[in-house]
Amino acid sequence: MIVEQLSLVDFRNYAAADVTLSAGANVFVGRNGQGKTNLAEAIGYFATLGSHRVSQDAPMVRDGADAAIVRMRLAYGDRRVVLEAQLNRSGSNKARVNGSPVKTSELPRYAQVVLFAPEDLQIVRSDPSARRRFADQLLIQRAPRMAGVIADYDRVLKQRTALLKSARARGIRGDALSTLEVWDDKLVQLGTDVIRARLALAEDLAGPVASAYTAIAGADHRPELEWRLSIGGADPDDEDDATSTADGPAAAGASAEEIQRQFRDALTARRGAELERGLTLVGPHRDDLLLRVRGLPVKGYASHGESWSVVLALRLASAQLLRAQSQLGDPVLILDDVFAELDVDRRARLAGLVEGYEQVVVTAAVEEDVSSALRARTVRVVAGTIVADSARDGDDGE
Repeated sequence: MIVEQLSLVDFRNYAAADVTLSAGANVFVGRNGQGKTNLAEAIGYFATLGSHRVSQDAPMVRDGADAAIVRMRLAYGDRRVVLEAQLNRSGSNKARVNGSPVKTSELPRYAQVVLFAPEDLQIVRSDPSARRRFADQLLIQRAPRMAGVIADYDRVLKQRTALLKSARARGIRGDALSTLEVWDDKLVQLGTDVIRARLALAEDLAGPVASAYTAIAGADHRPELEWRLSIGGADPDDEDDATSTADGPAAAGASAEEIQRQFRDALTARRGAELERGLTLVGPHRDDLLLRVRGLPVKGYASHGESWSVVLALRLASAQLLRAQSQLGDPVLILDDVFAELDVDRRARLAGLVEGYEQVVVTAAVEEDVSSALRARTVRVVAGTIVADSARDGDDGE
């Protein structure tokens, strides 16, 4: 898959912009704050329906505008598809494919993007929500139907939690809240789908993550991934529990019936605590993806270099999974200000691992930070304006 053209209107600091990209490597060069990362963010939006920098869409709309338009032409061999997203400051977003209106949730079916960024360190260093978000975004790219499942789960969770808060305020306890069982059924049904998909994802990622980590770090530190499930008793609020896993369906092969049974048992066991706190304490929204190297959790134990190697391995493994199953071709790889964060050895190893993909997009403040193997085409960005671009002829010179 190749991004051939990217057009922006009122997106971030761009009043209007048109950028032509080519197969192979493309580098956006510009000082910090000029808008190069905004270009990467716009490409990534079509794959995940979100930003790698903010949790809401409104910040992506240029100051003073009501909506932003992002249009991208993709090539899959001889086939061309034009995707368009209208990001509204208020109200629902809109989407088009080849000029015809579609549901926004349809866009990831056409675009697969794996984006590396300094913010990725939050996957290993931040709270469990960062790791859940990483997993769910990859789930949606692998199986776009999961976008609807996750959205439905979030909606049921919100409604169930609102009921718990209302019951807490009114002093209702136990069996007096019969309507909670209706929401329990929906929560278990949707939550089981999410849990099973996440368990299968972790199993599929295990081998590729281990291989990619060794290739990036130059050492085998035995990276591992394992879900700590709240239905098995894990508590994401308990930092002391991070070195162990709770009982539960730890294998991707766990049946839906087994997970549903454990889910219901956990809800029953925590009912009193939920009513007391006015919170839903059990479900995939409370799970954590435990990442280990050398047998220890990455969070709190890994060095800076090891942490970077883990997040790069997660992204590279994601790209390998998408590449292996996709009928669209390779995913587009985006490396957003990553090279400046890496030492010389990791820069060289990363460049060697990604240069074989159909298209790689790199952003950098300093062009020389980027491996020469990835500087086939350079686009210069100044204050929300594309000021120049150049393509290298042959292997020497610019």
